[in-house]
Amino acid sequence: MKSVRFAFPLFVLGSSMLAFGPLLVRLSDVGPVQSAFWRLTLGAPLLFVLAYAIDRTAPLFPARGGRLWLCVAAIFFAADLAVWHFGIGLTQLANATLLANSTAFMFPIWGYLTLRRWPSRTAAAALLLAGVGIALLVGRSASLAGENFLGDMLCLAAGVFYTGYFVAMDKARGRLSVLAALAPATAVGAIVLLPAALAMPGAFWPSDWTPLLLLALGSQVAGQGLVIYGLPHLTPLASGISLLIQPVISAMIGYIWFGEILALLDYLGMTVIFAALLLVRLPSAALPPVEKRVPPAGGGVMPPACRKD
Repeated sequence: MKSVRFAFPLFVLGSSMLAFGPLLVRLSDVGPVQSAFWRLTLGAPLLFVLAYAIDRTAPLFPARGGRLWLCVAAIFFAADLAVWHFGIGLTQLANATLLANSTAFMFPIWGYLTLRRWPSRTAAAALLLAGVGIALLVGRSASLAGENFLGDMLCLAAGVFYTGYFVAMDKARGRLSVLAALAPATAVGAIVLLPAALAMPGAFWPSDWTPLLLLALGSQVAGQGLVIYGLPHLTPLASGISLLIQPVISAMIGYIWFGEILALLDYLGMTVIFAALLLVRLPSAALPPVEKRVPPAGGGVMPPACRKD
């Protein structure tokens, strides 16, 4: 694996920036779907500029055969962000970040089903631990309030949509770079969200653009870009551990900003899921070629290890 200077600190910085996404969604003065729309709308032009600046000779759109898959990916992407943004307001920030990253386990399951092969013992143990950890978090939320349970379910659903996004983008990308694939997917996702953003309850035009601009720049462009840049140059263990900083930071933000206190079951559930994330990234858990692919991340825009924003 080729080593690049500063790859690890830049990766950690990008992962840390993504952890502030849920806070910015709550601080924005527009509705959940509207914040998702503005995140994509403000981020898309910058992604196109970056993709062009990095390689001016590379195409910025997929080949004709991949355009349908790009539209499918954008629909999944839009649904993922819309559902996740709703969930952020109904559960604790740590839960929202961790459950939305359930893609880390769902994507390998898709690989096993597609290739019709049983997972290795390591992968099976990781998937089992993930299920236990999610059950602990959801069960804790259900005991607190129905709203928390609904929020957890929405964030878990966001993980399902994000998995669909990974699968579709894997087929749409072809020879495009990660940024060149992410830019049009972000733009099409904004178009898909526009009717819902206009029709759904909540303000459409913000009175304060600051949280939305920071969301677009910090999560959709800088955070995801740094993670994508560093990912190929780090070992799976290093990138997996680095991505785990997101729910930790989200939990700290939730406590400081909103007074959200985690109970023993919350910590236990998070610990079990952390262990599952580390296991699922070990070489013994891999299933070539599916799990060795790194699909472009977006919206959440992360590799199958962890996410959103």
